[in-house]
Amino acid sequence: MISRFRLAALACVLLSSSSATAQVTSKVLNPDISLIGDFRAWYTSVGPRNVDMEMHEVESSFRSVIDPFARADIFIGMGHNDGEFEFELEEAYLTTLGLPFQLQAKAGKFRSNIGKINRLHPHALPFIDVPAVYANFFGDEGLNDQGASLNWLVPNSRFYQELSFEMTRGPGESESFARNDGNKMLYTSHLKNFWDLSDDASLELGVSGLAGPNNVGSTTTIVGLDATYKWKPLQFNTFKSLTLQFEAFQSRKDIGSEIIIANGMYALINYQLARRWFLSGRFDHADLPENPDWNEKAISTTLGWYLSEYQKIELGGRSSWGPDLDQSYQALLGIVFVIGTHGAHEY
Repeated sequence: MISRFRLAALACVLLSSSSATAQVTSKVLNPDISLIGDFRAWYTSVGPRNVDMEMHEVESSFRSVIDPFARADIFIGMGHNDGEFEFELEEAYLTTLGLPFQLQAKAGKFRSNIGKINRLHPHALPFIDVPAVYANFFGDEGLNDQGASLNWLVPNSRFYQELSFEMTRGPGESESFARNDGNKMLYTSHLKNFWDLSDDASLELGVSGLAGPNNVGSTTTIVGLDATYKWKPLQFNTFKSLTLQFEAFQSRKDIGSEIIIANGMYALINYQLARRWFLSGRFDHADLPENPDWNEKAISTTLGWYLSEYQKIELGGRSSWGPDLDQSYQALLGIVFVIGTHGAHEY
């Protein structure tokens, strides 16, 4: 016959097990939530107001696995616009996790998989200002649209290879594309190739292609090339690292009577000085998609102090010039902080 003591002990074990199971289930079902603040201040040598500052954006993210077959990611931003704060749905998409043949599908509103940095949110970049080619070709916020995508992890035993294809409705505001009243969509694709050169170094090469309607009812096509070399030694990986990055795009805008060809690129070097200090330098060159005779060149540098994974302070300087531009100078300050969970950014 079971004693009262054994019955009480068994009940405690069962209750403890049930409580632990409930806690694990609750953790799985509750989304990871974070708030990211992005404060900026600057000096510029042009314009009537040379010094200014703003709470550039507060971004909230909700990310969770729905079930074994899909996950959801939602990003809502409150941004500064001419003295007023406005809410914007930055991204909201569903990603499948269990498709066969190493396929992965995505549907919703998302940052397009083109180039190297378009998928990254601005606060995650190693610089404060946006490269001129992105601002001139895709806008300050990059290419962000609504639609569906399909990613394929190419079965390649020699190196990592990923191919993506997207079909979206066309952005409402874009420097290169326009939403079409008919059935024309915006199509984008990207091929990523990645090699481990050694235990300390890696190389990534990517090719992008875009085609979609423009603001004159015809078609604009853009091709792009991106290359990234990263060095992070195993022995001193928390204190030393080096990134060399390059992106170039060529736009071909059909306006009916002629095709306008415009080019843009940037080259970046980012060196880790110490455990929490990073120094980057970048050169930009970019035409306007509708006017290749107008172009902008710029040199910029950024010193970043990464206090932790949840806070960074960046100080930058930028000088830009062009055939139709007076040379201008900027000093930039950026402070980014995170509350809540903070997922890893793309490598």
